[in-house]
Amino acid sequence: MILTMVAMLSMTMAFAEGENVNSVNNVAAYDMSCNMNKLAQALSLSADQREAVDNIYQTFAAEMMFAAQYYSDDQRKEMVKKAIDKNVAWMNYVLNDKQRHTYLKLLNATINNRGLNK
Repeated sequence: MILTMVAMLSMTMAFAEGENVNSVNNVAAYDMSCNMNKLAQALSLSADQREAVDNIYQTFAAEMMFAAQYYSDDQRKEMVKKAIDKNVAWMNYVLNDKQRHTYLKLLNATINNRGLNK
């Protein structure tokens, strides 16, 4: 009887631990923080552009984390799409064509690598 209880408790704890790890990994995929110095260098940003891109990207990162933490799976997809669309639209005002092309490649690679393009 005692061995059965110990086995059941162990399985329950293992299951709960797995659930917690999955939710942490899920939220971590939506963490869009980046090294702004590297991004500015990759895009060859001017000082004014760097400040604008930093503000836009911080808003994007906050929206992505908000979507990960406060929405169900169905709503999350919609919120992520809106965040990405808004981010790209705002970046269009700040970046020139070459910079925008590079930024879109980096953003697309990030989204794909994190499995958010399902």
